[in-house]
Amino acid sequence: MTKGLIGLDWGSTQLRAYRYDDQGQVLEKRALPYGIRHLPEGGFPAAFAQAVEHWPELPVLACGMVGSRHGWLEVPYLDTPTSVDRLAGALTALNAAGRTLHLVPGLRDPSRPDVMRGEETQVVGVLAQAPDVARRGCLLLPGTHSKWVSLRDGHVTGFATVMTGELFALLTQHSILGAALPPAVDDEQAFRRGVDAARESGAAGALSRLFSARSLMLDGSLPPASVTDYLSGLLIGDELRIAVAAGWADASSSIHMVGEGALCDRYLRAASIFGLTIHQAPDATTSHGLWRIADAAGLISTQATA
Repeated sequence: MTKGLIGLDWGSTQLRAYRYDDQGQVLEKRALPYGIRHLPEGGFPAAFAQAVEHWPELPVLACGMVGSRHGWLEVPYLDTPTSVDRLAGALTALNAAGRTLHLVPGLRDPSRPDVMRGEETQVVGVLAQAPDVARRGCLLLPGTHSKWVSLRDGHVTGFATVMTGELFALLTQHSILGAALPPAVDDEQAFRRGVDAARESGAAGALSRLFSARSLMLDGSLPPASVTDYLSGLLIGDELRIAVAAGWADASSSIHMVGEGALCDRYLRAASIFGLTIHQAPDATTSHGLWRIADAAGLISTQATA
């Protein structure tokens, strides 16, 4: 019998599929435009069938929005603190075109309250590749809804969501601050000016400085094409100000950031202004996380041998 695993990262806009060998190495990847909001004719079963087409009969594990209220089957959240073993013990099985699909639950921090779905598997992927972070660390997952995750002794003890990316999109596309602006230029000085404004806002926070994006433009000290970078710096800077004020991070913290690209570069530049050190987390966190959860759940070790 062929041994290995099929892992699915099934989000709102995309479906990514991984086929692993019996050692956890990814042999083949597929990316389909079938997130839960954009399914093909035939819905979830049709999307699933395309994702695993011609792949062997292997255990299948999926994380992400496929297990949400608007997904294929809603899977209850697990409350923090939560370990990998608790996640693995709370998988929900679903019959999918003759295969058994196991769904990973999301996490809920009841103290806030706050929720995540999909990011928990990325966190597990970091812990699988960087065990030292598990002892006492902080993970930052930038994005539309950034996550700040606290780790202690291999457990996710809590987390918080900051809607930085979504606020940036709303302000630049649907507010007076972004109205009738020319195409943005890459203005590092404007970005740093925004970060400085957030850092200096103190207890008042960046909401008290948002309108400065317009007033600075009107008085001629901020070029219209630089407003976007200024707002980006202001919002990312305020996220870091919040993290410091809330005790999620400080100059002595071990902060590991999950992700790469231009957005993460902006967080690194802003962090240096705050005197924070952010380390880049290992790559391919979701695929590593799926394998680690499947292993903890016995989906791999219990397969029959030929």
